[in-house]
Amino acid sequence: MKPKKNIIKAVDIFCGAGGFTLAARQLKINVIAAIENDKHACETYKNNFIKNKRNKPILYEKDVLEITPSELLDELKISPGELDIFMGGPPCQGFSTHRIKNAGVNDPRNLLLERYFDFVRTLKPKAFIVENVSGLLWPRHKKHLDKFYRLAKKVGYSVYDPVVLDAKNFGVPQKRKRVFILGRRKDLNLNFDWPPKPTHFAPQKGVKENGKLYWLPASTVFDKPLNKSDINNVHMNHSKELVKVFKSTPKNGGSRSQSCRKLPCHKNHNGHKDVYGRIDPKKPGPTITTGCVNPSKGRFLHPTKNHGITVRHAARFQTFPNSFTFSGGLMASAIQVGNAVPIKLGQKVLQTIIESIGG
Repeated sequence: MKPKKNIIKAVDIFCGAGGFTLAARQLKINVIAAIENDKHACETYKNNFIKNKRNKPILYEKDVLEITPSELLDELKISPGELDIFMGGPPCQGFSTHRIKNAGVNDPRNLLLERYFDFVRTLKPKAFIVENVSGLLWPRHKKHLDKFYRLAKKVGYSVYDPVVLDAKNFGVPQKRKRVFILGRRKDLNLNFDWPPKPTHFAPQKGVKENGKLYWLPASTVFDKPLNKSDINNVHMNHSKELVKVFKSTPKNGGSRSQSCRKLPCHKNHNGHKDVYGRIDPKKPGPTITTGCVNPSKGRFLHPTKNHGITVRHAARFQTFPNSFTFSGGLMASAIQVGNAVPIKLGQKVLQTIIESIGG
């Protein structure tokens, strides 16, 4: 008889719409609780993981500062050290690479990284994983990261150096770099094969390699038709002036500079090159941000149609299944999609952990 595998238990903090939760559940990890304070994200989480579902996680709809780690421990009826995985991505706006100069250095949201650790210290999970934007590693934020490592070491954790993983290397059809920080309890002598090895690679011209997986192009997002009854099959309603610009933008990768849109400021500089640009279906898509349905926020114009991508397109870029629905309307849904961990990337990260702790 094969030995029975352990049921891995996890808690998802700053869970948002539930990207990490979905990745975990697809790997048979039992997510027993989640914490999120955004009302629209909470509604999305409840619709996909709680309402009329089996094996429901407990969702705490509140700010992480309003629930103490000890309260969470008591309500979940678990002992310190019993939890297998503690995971989540503290709000990343303060660490964003879009900030200029020293903007974001004193952003109070940066302190949520330390709040994350308060839970680690109390719950004492076998392993924890932090996900954030690559801007977390900028020198201006070093004091926050250094403190996090000092605290972890002090209470018995070994923490691996931060790694930057690009989602396109793991079967996600978009370029998306994120930082992951993995910690493990020293007393368990766990050995992780970290960081996870890429599964998909850049295609080489003129070279065919049998069995090798290449980066997924954006065309995989647009090949399958959208369901007319899908509540997330919605895009922005653009002005007639913008639709005229979109019609003049070359299809399949055209940029704003190739359209009829010429503003006075463009005489002195070319502006942001990707703004109002079309997505190139032959390449991995652009990083899906919280403004992903708005062509003025980046290269988010449909490859061939004269409007921005829909929420469903954005969700497909994040490898959410079509059955996963987002609540709160167009803009609120776009924020949830943009903040989420790509499902396939989350799976790869979590798979590395559960293989080491025996799940």
